[in-house]
Amino acid sequence: MTDGYQALGTPKTVLAGLIGSGIQLSRTPAMHEAEGAAHGLRYVYRLFDTDRMGTTPPPLADLVRAAELSGFAGLNITYPYKIEVIDHLDALSDNAQAIGAVNTVVFRDGKRFGHNTDLWGFGESFTQNFAGSAKDRVLQIGAGGAGVATAFAMMQRGVGHLVICDTSAARAESLASAIAARHGDGSISVITNIADAGAVDGVVNATPVGMAKLPGSPFPLDRLTASMWVSDVIYFPLETELVLAARAKGCKAVGGSDMAVFQAIRAFELFSGVKADPQRMRQTFANLAG
Repeated sequence: MTDGYQALGTPKTVLAGLIGSGIQLSRTPAMHEAEGAAHGLRYVYRLFDTDRMGTTPPPLADLVRAAELSGFAGLNITYPYKIEVIDHLDALSDNAQAIGAVNTVVFRDGKRFGHNTDLWGFGESFTQNFAGSAKDRVLQIGAGGAGVATAFAMMQRGVGHLVICDTSAARAESLASAIAARHGDGSISVITNIADAGAVDGVVNATPVGMAKLPGSPFPLDRLTASMWVSDVIYFPLETELVLAARAKGCKAVGGSDMAVFQAIRAFELFSGVKADPQRMRQTFANLAG
C-alpha cells in the first residue's frame, strides 16, 4: 500500500469515474472523494452518464479509452455495461473471470485490469443482514451483470437452491450453467415466469426495475408473505417499491446501500492503493442519505 503521498509532500492525485446509464443520483463519487480527502489525496471522481450524452451515446470503448488517456486510475462500471466492458480489457481478476462480469477497471502499466467488487460487496451485505434467515430456496430476478455477482455470492454464503428468472432465457441459462459447474446441477434452476418459482425463503432483485428511472417492482407485490426476506441491489432510491412493500408485509427487507458501500471500499483501494476505513465510508453514505 502507498502512503497516499508523492515526493516533496505533494498530495497524490487520483482520478476515477463511473460509467453507466441514469447514474446522477449515485453516492459513489462522494464516498470516494471523502475517503480520499481523509487520506490526504487529491481525489476526483466523475460520472460518465450515458443518459446525458444525447440520443446516440459514444460507444463504451470510446468512453473507456477517453478515461485512460486522461490519466484516470480506473473506472467503476454499472448498468448496462458490466458484461460488455470485458471485451475492452486486457486481464481479469479471479472473481471477474469466474462470474463473467466486471464492475471495476484499473488502468496500470498501459493495461486494463477488470475486477468484480460486487461479489464481495453483496456477499458481505447478505451475511450481515440475513445470517439467521432461511436460505434453502431463493428466487433471484435478473441474470445480468449484477445478477451474476449476487448469484455467486449467495451460493458462497449458504443458499441451498437458487431459482433464476430473467427476461432473457439465454442469459438465465448461461448463469445457471456457470453456477452448476461450481455448485452442482441441484443448486440452480431457471424459470421464465415468476409464478413458477413456488415457495421461496427469499427474493433478490438484481434488475434495474425499481430505480428512479425505472419505477415499479419486478416481483408481484401480492405474492409477498411475512415469512420471506427481500434484498434489492438498488440503492437509489434507498427504498424501492419492492422494499417498502415487503416491509409493510412484515418481511425483513434491505436495499442496496450495504452492497454499494462494501463494493466501493474495495474499488477505492484498487484505484488509490490506500486501505479504506469501512466505518468512515459507511458514515459518508449515511450522511448523504440525509
